[in-house]
Amino acid sequence: MEATARVSSIFIYPVKSCRGISVSQAPLTPTGFRWDRNWLVVNYKGRAYTQRVEPKLALVEIELPDEAFSEGWEPTKNSFMKIKAPGMSVLKISLMKAYQLVRFNAASETRLIDPNYAPGHKIMFSDLFPFMLISQGSLDALNQLLKEPVPINRFRPNILVEGCEPFSEDLWTEIRISKVTFEGVKLCSRCKIPTINQDTGIGGTEPNETLMKIRSDKVLRPNMKQQGKIYFGQNLVWKENPSEEHGKLVKVGDPVSVLKKVSSAAEAAA
Repeated sequence: MEATARVSSIFIYPVKSCRGISVSQAPLTPTGFRWDRNWLVVNYKGRAYTQRVEPKLALVEIELPDEAFSEGWEPTKNSFMKIKAPGMSVLKISLMKAYQLVRFNAASETRLIDPNYAPGHKIMFSDLFPFMLISQGSLDALNQLLKEPVPINRFRPNILVEGCEPFSEDLWTEIRISKVTFEGVKLCSRCKIPTINQDTGIGGTEPNETLMKIRSDKVLRPNMKQQGKIYFGQNLVWKENPSEEHGKLVKVGDPVSVLKKVSSAAEAAA
């Protein structure tokens, strides 16, 4: 089958709402790419702290060992995650221990995805779904309408693809990336985080203001119940039975083939 697009970038966000890491490949797990949103900053009450509450989390940089994204790699007592923030010393976190920076315990905890969209699938600290894909064409089309273009980090996807038409990912209900099959289960509705400059931690009104004009449910789904939402990107789940799949990787440069799609965004799940 001829490829529709190719993977141009892969992003991992080890600590929810902190800066992402661009990688050349990422191992798959049932809850998303390995290391993606495994950790969460909590306040003194133990409640989640995200950019919705504290935009300056965008300035916090995360480093993992390069080998952490290799197939089959396991951490040792000398494996650390490094956390950097402006004006602060580097913090080294062992990949083997739990801290107040809480880590999702996959051995004892389960977060199920809304069964209306993907019954039986699980996530860690992702908002709703394990993977989110955006096309470069969609970003370029949006930026043509903005006075000041925004980079892809405003939208925090896991997978960026190029070579397809703008917003074609809206229609994808089943795709294959290399030898891995994903299901497109829900258009990604956006909160205020895209309005936060990820280099400064300062919020504004764009691109959400423009997205409301071109990507709202009123525009895309005029005959559906209106919820005042805006959409940018496609949420995915890994289709294969994870218990039977081992050593699966997605790599930059992998071809993307569309196996199933709907005819319009109005038909897509949202």
